[in-house]
Amino acid sequence: MSVTVRSYAKINLGLRIGPPRPDGFHELHTLYQTIDLYDTLTLTVQRASASQVTMQCSDPCVPTDSRNTAFRTVELALSQMGIAAKVHLHLQKNLPVQGGLGAGSANAAAALLGLEHELGESLPASQRMALAEKIGSDVPLFLVGGTVYGHNRGQVVLPYPDLPEMHCVVFAPVVGSSTPLAFRAWDERVSALTPEAAHDRLSELSRVYASAFAPSGADGLGGETSEAAGDTTGATGAFGTPGAGENDASASGLRRSESLAGNPLPALVRAGIANDFEEVVFEQHPYLRDILHALRGDEAVSEENRAVMAALSGSGSSLFGLYRTAEDAEAAQRRTAVFAGRVFHTTTLNRGSYWGSMFARGE
Repeated sequence: MSVTVRSYAKINLGLRIGPPRPDGFHELHTLYQTIDLYDTLTLTVQRASASQVTMQCSDPCVPTDSRNTAFRTVELALSQMGIAAKVHLHLQKNLPVQGGLGAGSANAAAALLGLEHELGESLPASQRMALAEKIGSDVPLFLVGGTVYGHNRGQVVLPYPDLPEMHCVVFAPVVGSSTPLAFRAWDERVSALTPEAAHDRLSELSRVYASAFAPSGADGLGGETSEAAGDTTGATGAFGTPGAGENDASASGLRRSESLAGNPLPALVRAGIANDFEEVVFEQHPYLRDILHALRGDEAVSEENRAVMAALSGSGSSLFGLYRTAEDAEAAQRRTAVFAGRVFHTTTLNRGSYWGSMFARGE
C-alpha cells in the first residue's frame, strides 16, 4: 500500500532572535504561516519481520539516507511504535533547498503522518510532538499548520487564529543562505546586549503578536503550549484528516483578503513585525534587499497595490510578499523577473485547508 502526502512550506511573518543558550541554540519568537507550495512524498509501507527504510529523490543533491529528515523520522517512529515494516520513500522535490521555507522539516512531518496513515496507528500526541522536536526545530509547526506561534528554539508551538488566506509571491534566489553563518553573524552584532535587554526584545515581539490577535480571540502566550499544540487530533482527526468545522473554502478566504477588514496583518506591520535575520543576511547577500524592494513595490506602484508586507523567510534566502489581490501579486512577479531565481505565485494556507489537502489525490 502507498500514500502520497503534500509536504507544505512555511514562511515566517516575524522572527526575533535571542542570545545563544548553553545548549548551543538560540531563544526564538516567531510567527509561522503555512503556504500552498509543496514537495510530494510517497510512502510505500509493508509490515515485515524487520524494519528497512529506503529512499529516492528527484533531486540528486538531497541525501537519501539517515542524513535526510524524512528517512530519519520513519526510522525513529517505527522504533517508538514498536512496529517492524519495510518503508520506501519517494520525494518529488519542488521546494528550494536552503530556502528558509522549512522544506526539510515539512518532509519529516509528512513522513510521520504518511507512515501513521498507512499503518493505521499513530503515536500519542505528546510523543508525536516530542519526536518532531527531536528531528528539527521547525518540524512541530507542520503538525499544526495554518498560523502558528513558535518560541523556545521555535519548536514549542501554539495554534493562533488563522489569518485570512492571501495571495503570496515567493522568490527563491539561485544561491541559498547558511543558517549557522547567519546565527554567527547575528551573535557578533548583538554581543554587547545585556541578558535583560535581549529578554526585553523577545518579550516585545510576543506582546505585538498577542495584541494584534486579541480581537480575534487569541489568548496570546497564555495557556498550554507544547503539550496542547501536540494534541491536534481535535482539529485534524487521528491521522491528519479534517475535523468538523475546520475546512474553510480557500476561495472565500481569498475573496476576504481583498479587504483587510478583520485581518490582523496590517496591525502587525504597523507594530514593526520583522525578521531579525534581515539585518545580517542582507549584509552577506546585498542583492536580497533589491529583491525585497521589488516584492514590496515601494515607489513603483501606488500604496494600495503594494505588498501588505514583504520579508525574508527564516534565515533565507527566500523572500515573500503578501498581497490583497491576484493582480497585485502578478505585478510583483513581473517586477522580480530581472533577478536570478525561481518565483512562485501561491496563497497562504489556513489550518483547515492545510489538513484538508494534505493527502494528495492523483499525484
